[in-house]
Parts: sequence; C-alpha cells; structure tokens
Amino acid sequence: MKFDIPGEEWKKARIPHEIFLTNMAGNHVLMFISALGMVGSFWQPLAMVPIASLCVLLYTIWRAKQAQKPDSGLSWFVMCHWQIAAKRSWFFIYMLMMMSAVATLGWVGYAYLGMMKIAAYATVGGIGILPTLVTVLILIVMESDALHLAKNCRLPDSIVEQFPDPGTTTVIEDIDYSVRPEDRVK
Repeated sequence: MKFDIPGEEWKKARIPHEIFLTNMAGNHVLMFISALGMVGSFWQPLAMVPIASLCVLLYTIWRAKQAQKPDSGLSWFVMCHWQIAAKRSWFFIYMLMMMSAVATLGWVGYAYLGMMKIAAYATVGGIGILPTLVTVLILIVMESDALHLAKNCRLPDSIVEQFPDPGTTTVIEDIDYSVRPEDRVK
C-alpha cells in the first residue's frame, strides 16, 4: 500500500533499514572478509564481527519495541518500518545461533569424538557458515527493497494487517495483488 507521508517521515522510516544494511554489508561482508585475511596474525577483528552484529541487531529489536509505545514520538509509518527491520533481525539472530551450534558440534566432533580435521571443517563451513552467508546476501536484497519501499511511502500488506493504521494516515494507492494486472479495474 502507498501512503501520503511527509518527507521527514519517510526519511525517518529509512533509518532502521540503513542500520540493518550497514550491519549486513559493512560488517558481515566487508569487515568479515578483511578480518578473515588477517586471522593468521590477529584473531580479534574476526571475533568483533559477531559481537558488533549482535549489538546492532539487539539495538534494532530494542528500538522497534520502543517505537510501538504511544509516547515514542514516531509516526505509525515509521513504527511499521522498525518492525520490519526487527523481524529480520530476529531471523538473523536465529541463523547466528544455528551457525554457533553447528560450529560447536564440529569442534566437539573433532576434539572428543575423533572426527577428522577436514570433516570438522566441512561440517562447520558447509552446514554452519554457508547458509549464514547465503542468508546475509538474501537479507541485503530484502532490506534494499524495504529501503525502497520506505522511500516510496509504501508498506507491505502483511505489516499493515499486523499493525493496523490508527486512522491518521491517508492511503494513496491500494492494489490487490491477488488479482491479475489485466483483470484490475482502471
């Protein structure tokens, strides 16, 4: 749905997506690759990637909870965009937990169960890290789309259903995407 949103409001609605994209692209892609190149000499930059990511993800979730309060000072439109970013933050936290669990299982298999080193690396890399990296790339695309939606004063229908408009926002365009384009009444 497209809404009649003032310029300052849609700029505020972009903030959660910009924070999330900075974490995904800046931290999980750029910082991770550069820290991976230094891991032989310094392991600390690589350890900072998940720590910084968790801080940003938890901030996004906290800020989304604050945005739901009536006295937050944010409009309904901005609050909905914080909820989109928070939902994706939770999803990524679950992916990081899964990756950590797989890495722990790989370490336990190698250290205590006699698993060969290459098998432990394959387990950690193939089952733990690879799905997380694919998730990072997918979330970058999804958040780029959400950033575009905020700029165009739009919200997904599912968010509008989950967080109904209190009646303060004017709907400009409401397209029923379940109807084929050629069957829509002009």
